[in-house]
Amino acid sequence: MRVRIGRRLCMGLLGLVMTLAAQAAGTEVTDERGVTTRWVSPPQRIVSLLPSLTETVCELGACARLVGVDRYSNWPASVRSLPQLGGGIDPNVEAVLALRPDAVLIAHSSRAVDQLLALGLKVVVLEPKNSDDVQRVLRQVGQLLGVDEAQTQGVWRQIDAAVSAAAQSLPVRVKNTRVYFEVNSAPYGAGEASFIGETLARLGARNILPASMGPFPRLNPEFVVRSNPDLIMVGDQNFGGMSQRPGWAGIRALRENRLCVFSAAESDVLVRPGPRMADAARLMADCLRNKAP
Repeated sequence: MRVRIGRRLCMGLLGLVMTLAAQAAGTEVTDERGVTTRWVSPPQRIVSLLPSLTETVCELGACARLVGVDRYSNWPASVRSLPQLGGGIDPNVEAVLALRPDAVLIAHSSRAVDQLLALGLKVVVLEPKNSDDVQRVLRQVGQLLGVDEAQTQGVWRQIDAAVSAAAQSLPVRVKNTRVYFEVNSAPYGAGEASFIGETLARLGARNILPASMGPFPRLNPEFVVRSNPDLIMVGDQNFGGMSQRPGWAGIRALRENRLCVFSAAESDVLVRPGPRMADAARLMADCLRNKAP
């Protein structure tokens, strides 16, 4: 009898110790700075200051935990009713603080990181630029939310499979089409090293901007003229005046009207490295199917 009681007591104490250890460990995330931030339990009041991070939180089933977003976060539709806190680069820090967030998700390029930290807020810096980053950020946001890792892996597998399906849907004739994808009329382009460039490669297209130029290089317009792409992809906000740029009227894509001019909503899908990358792949595949030489 004493042996059985002693054994039950030991098992009970072991269970208590394990529970206390789990509570002590809580939730933790190591961000792009290499900084590990901890919470006793998963954050319930989250501010997201980057659209791709907003979309990731919602894709993982935690839209209800968002209490504020940057002005560009507009998907899914439910986030449009949340307080808008300025741009992700220069958010309204006082407005963020007033929302009393448990966690602030923000881009590495934001100028507000140090200010938010100085106010005692818990900040997680995440800014995906390529496909590996998107997979990593999914996992990190899942850790923050307390989501089972199998769920985050499932989301990534769905994205990856849909991109592969978009590639397989294309006819052989579009392979090796030389593409210029403009992300800003400065002009900035999407290079091979970016998530956009990686998707183009999976679709069989050839990017005129090599990986050595970086993910989103600012370009000398003459570089595009010399490269003479077969096809140009651009948002309608950046398309105006493109053919009037010195020498650009002679570019094959413009001369033969081989352009895909995306709406603002489509551009949002294309330039956000997150859960809608599969939709972006389908948009680019449709462009190649309809406009490639």
